[in-house]
Amino acid sequence: MQDLVSTEWLAAELGAPDLLVFDTTKYLPNEPRDAQAEFAQAHIPGAGFFDIDAVADPETDLPHMAPTPGRASRQLGALGISNRHRVVFYDQKGLFSAARGWWLMRLFGHERAAVLDGGLPKWLKEGRPTEAGPAHAVPRQDFWADFIARRLAGIGDIKQIVADRSALILDARAKGRFDGTAPEPRPGLPSGHMPGAASVPASDLLAADGTMLPPEQLRARFAQAGADGSRALVTSCGTGVTACILALGLVRAGLPEPAVYDGSWTEWASRPETSKESTP
Repeated sequence: MQDLVSTEWLAAELGAPDLLVFDTTKYLPNEPRDAQAEFAQAHIPGAGFFDIDAVADPETDLPHMAPTPGRASRQLGALGISNRHRVVFYDQKGLFSAARGWWLMRLFGHERAAVLDGGLPKWLKEGRPTEAGPAHAVPRQDFWADFIARRLAGIGDIKQIVADRSALILDARAKGRFDGTAPEPRPGLPSGHMPGAASVPASDLLAADGTMLPPEQLRARFAQAGADGSRALVTSCGTGVTACILALGLVRAGLPEPAVYDGSWTEWASRPETSKESTP
């Protein structure tokens, strides 16, 4: 299964016994919308809801940090996911938080995961069916999480990268937030960026219809930021969500798969000892 699947592909595969579909919508703090309520109003038939705030580490104040492998095994199994399942993630915005689900599965060794290109908006625009109500109850499955450390970066890794430039940090936030000219959506958090980071807004990877650009266009956009395959890469954003879009885009472009800095700018900017830069 490819990492990015079309609505046509999903419509043809929907209902297959080894296929699971999840709405992985996450709205920002400044977006007054309820993802689970909107899921109950309309979702792809048979889909479950994958709450990235719940499939997370409860021992930190940072939002939706990746869980431990043991917790991931329990939580993913409770969602009905086994190691044999193919899993497709989508979101209500198009292509925003679905990639977080894809990345979490890959972090724990499950390669049979994909993102629905264009998400629910494309599905609806094409007149494809939906259903209402809560997610159907599913039987618990055994899921064995095989943690792949190279796909995750922590603040210690980023401090080292900032110091020695051993990798290139790609920042998925909007350019104004990266430059320090626009506010962060979380109150009290300054905008700006890590020294040496390059700006690649996640929206730059999307076409006008909300689908991801073809590989050759992705490679060109990443090359503009200095990501040409010659350096190790780390992706970052506000809280580790849209950083996963960059990870998906890099994989689709055939470039080296990055680590995702899970704490991202929320962690970095809140630490007094870290260096921050802005671009007037």
